[in-house]
Amino acid sequence: MVKFYQHSTNYEYPWQSVTLAFWLRYPNPFASHVLAVDVLDRYVDERGVLKTTRLVLKKGKAPKWFPQTFLKSSEAFVIEESEVNPETQTMVTRTKNLNHVRIMQIEETQTFTTGGSNGDWTSCKTEARIISKFGWGMTSRIEGFGQSSFAANASKARKGMRHILQMIREKQAGGRLPLFATNDL
Repeated sequence: MVKFYQHSTNYEYPWQSVTLAFWLRYPNPFASHVLAVDVLDRYVDERGVLKTTRLVLKKGKAPKWFPQTFLKSSEAFVIEESEVNPETQTMVTRTKNLNHVRIMQIEETQTFTTGGSNGDWTSCKTEARIISKFGWGMTSRIEGFGQSSFAANASKARKGMRHILQMIREKQAGGRLPLFATNDL
């Protein structure tokens, strides 16, 4: 069986700020489980869409009831593929873990669009599928654990995004040079 997760939220910030915050979201105090992030590939396609592939290293924790002999490491690599379309003001990200996939695979899609409840806000829809092929009568229990853990971590991720968005707002309001300014001024 497969468990699903779905959530929509609005960020009270313009799309440009939210997409910038997405790239700057690590490190933040709500993401201590993220150990490293590296860009594997990035290019702009013929339609002007920015396509990026990143590798993220995260640490997790297995539940106490799970047999520890099956899990050699609590760290997992996650592949993140994203497409940013500035013309339509849409960003779509897809992530999935590369390790421990037989025990549990999580496939997440996030879609950021301009608008939301207010034209100046950004809407974010998150969907995830939690799949276990572990067997031994534990599949449903593992998927249930994955679903509840994902929901808790998604809440922390939203807090982390809001934290970074607030930092961007404060930096811009401080009258300093814009974020990522060059010395060409």
